[in-house]
Amino acid sequence: MDAMTSEETLQSKLLQEFTNVPSIDSAWVFNTNNENKSTAMYSISQTNLLANKKRKYILFSHIMRNDTNSPDFQWSPFPIQMGGVSVIIPSPSGSKLLVVQNGEKGSPTKLEIVSQSHVVKEIHIAQSVHGPLYTDEWFHGISWNQEETFIAYIAEESLAPKPAFDDSGYKGSSSEKDCNNWKGHGDWDEDWGETYSKKGRPSLFVLDIASGEIQPAKGISRSLSVGQVVWAPPSSCGRQTYLIFVGWLEHNGFQNTPRKLGIKYCSNRPCSLYAILCPFEESDVNNAQVGDAKSDSASVAINLTPSISSAFFPRFSKDGKLLVFLSSNRAVDSGAHNATDSLHKINWPSDWKTDQRLDIADVVPIVICPQDGCFPGLYCSSVLSDPWLSDQCTMILTSAWRSTEVILSINVLSGELTRISPQNSEYSWSVLAVDRHNVLAVSSSPIDPPQIKYGRQVPSKDQTCTWFWDEVNNPLMTANNKIKALLSHHKFSILKVPVINPCDDLSDGGKLPFEAIFVSCKDSSHKPTVLVLHGGPHSLSVSSYSKTSAFLASLGFNLLIVNYRGTPGFGEEALQSLPGKVGSQDVQDCLTALDYVIKEGLIDASKVAVVGISHGGFLTTHLIGQAPDRFVVAAARNPVCNLSLMIGTTDIPDWCYAVACGTEGRKYASESPSLDHLRLFYEKSPIAHISKVKAPLLMLLGGADLRVPISNGLQYSRALRERGGEVRIMMFPEDIHEINIPQSDFESFLNIGVWFKKHLS
Repeated sequence: MDAMTSEETLQSKLLQEFTNVPSIDSAWVFNTNNENKSTAMYSISQTNLLANKKRKYILFSHIMRNDTNSPDFQWSPFPIQMGGVSVIIPSPSGSKLLVVQNGEKGSPTKLEIVSQSHVVKEIHIAQSVHGPLYTDEWFHGISWNQEETFIAYIAEESLAPKPAFDDSGYKGSSSEKDCNNWKGHGDWDEDWGETYSKKGRPSLFVLDIASGEIQPAKGISRSLSVGQVVWAPPSSCGRQTYLIFVGWLEHNGFQNTPRKLGIKYCSNRPCSLYAILCPFEESDVNNAQVGDAKSDSASVAINLTPSISSAFFPRFSKDGKLLVFLSSNRAVDSGAHNATDSLHKINWPSDWKTDQRLDIADVVPIVICPQDGCFPGLYCSSVLSDPWLSDQCTMILTSAWRSTEVILSINVLSGELTRISPQNSEYSWSVLAVDRHNVLAVSSSPIDPPQIKYGRQVPSKDQTCTWFWDEVNNPLMTANNKIKALLSHHKFSILKVPVINPCDDLSDGGKLPFEAIFVSCKDSSHKPTVLVLHGGPHSLSVSSYSKTSAFLASLGFNLLIVNYRGTPGFGEEALQSLPGKVGSQDVQDCLTALDYVIKEGLIDASKVAVVGISHGGFLTTHLIGQAPDRFVVAAARNPVCNLSLMIGTTDIPDWCYAVACGTEGRKYASESPSLDHLRLFYEKSPIAHISKVKAPLLMLLGGADLRVPISNGLQYSRALRERGGEVRIMMFPEDIHEINIPQSDFESFLNIGVWFKKHLS
């Protein structure tokens, strides 16, 4: 066995230890008649490498509590595997469960309504009705009504019949194929880009549980893609029941032309909240109005938020008096693909009429330039389906706070915002579920896998309440403890890095220090260091557990994870300081962070590697070109290497203009870029510095990537070879931008580890 094969074998066994650790995807808490007892249900996933997919389980615990002692969690003896299940959604009371099995390879979608003892109803949905349900972070929306008689959800609209031909020529449209004809392709229907290329238009449907009948919502414009549906509270005077949903305009092209620009990771796509009548009530109204010439034949979706360019994650308060939602108005208006969020509310009338204007009030405004240590603004990637404490006006959110994730409580009546996760903790915290006036959460760090925590309010002597967090013993700790043992000689800290020689034209927020998460081995100053760079650029690396980072640390590497300026979590001015300065400001921040740990004597400057994905790959290839003597080796996953090539091939061409030209870029954005802009794109790209590269480069590419198509990485790699550079290319044909198919993810990080060991040993 040669040395490289031996190294691969050792690292493969080690990486499997990290891969086998299960993770908690979501949780729900159900109240009982006993004030001091609740039941929690957890959705858990675990990678199954041999099957190349995720195993899904559910696990239960009873929560027994009193006012003074730590709660007692009583766990079910084993998890229950949910084979073939796409998503589960419990009803509001917890007495029923919706189990969704999205059809694969042409098989129908199946919905099961499960009670506490048996399957109440099983519904097979023909593809002529609709396709699979959406389960992604944007369009996903499955909502029970309060009476638990209807379920609203978002699913792929069924495909329109294609033109058919036989041996005599054109036959007309046909939905079936037989041996005597063949179907054409018809008109091309544009999609929402990365991860959505094979999905149908997201559309709204409602299931009547008693009859098993499914009806599509009527009155929604074809120019809208819909998602995130919730039920409006029943009217006090018995009027119709409405559904509230998010609608994204499908006309997002340059100069207001029709085009669906990529939406994955992009909160800057204009969207609004809409209301539509439940289609079953619409049918009843129409039937009652037959013969009435003055009545409308169908309802029309009403835009509830026309005065704001972004509104999503709608949530009604428990009493139904408030409709609360998040907005990425700043991202839409500036062109940045993510920016600081704001929180808003609408006073919802008990007898709302469709012609009634609703006023929008701010709850948490955008933070422009935060004071040191103060709240930096909202940065939320999701909101619980039921985020409310028992006072009915306080919602619990997870948000980025500089380089950590924290749990916030927000009183939507007063606007009072409180950080309820520990104030001085460098760990990241994320809420799982709300349990009356308590909170179920997870906490983790780069060297500590997620640990379940239970937060409760304890009265203080000054008549206020302090949040106290109990550590919860749970069945997942066995796997977690094994990982903790592998990382027991590591430490981590969050470093505050001053900006060196800031430009005069920078805002105050753009001159503030940025941060880096430093994971150090024992005797770190003698060990090699990996510079880890996130994508975006408006993405974020937080101090939470990451399987891949933990694996690299376990190989004996220090990790320097840089949140360069432009990263969310530091206020709006800091985020907006980067557009127009990519390839310079962000590159300089990475080098400044590296200089900082070298000056502090924390690492060996002669043993530094660099790795990044997407914009992190853009920085990786920039760094080995602009600072060729500082990096021994590099790895890039689906990197942006040439903006002038990417502009005509990516699903987000607006991103190229935004990062290269700044907020003014949207004025110039065109499907046919000018020669001056092509020159600018090239000059800001890593390929402009390729002649200076010395470090061996591992290039990892997803063949189905629509965000940064493989042409970018291949062009750069081939050009590097022309110049005698050492480059290795790994292609994962079925993978998208993330390279997240289990076997591909495993193989890519195994090879990164081996590549770095080879060149840093």
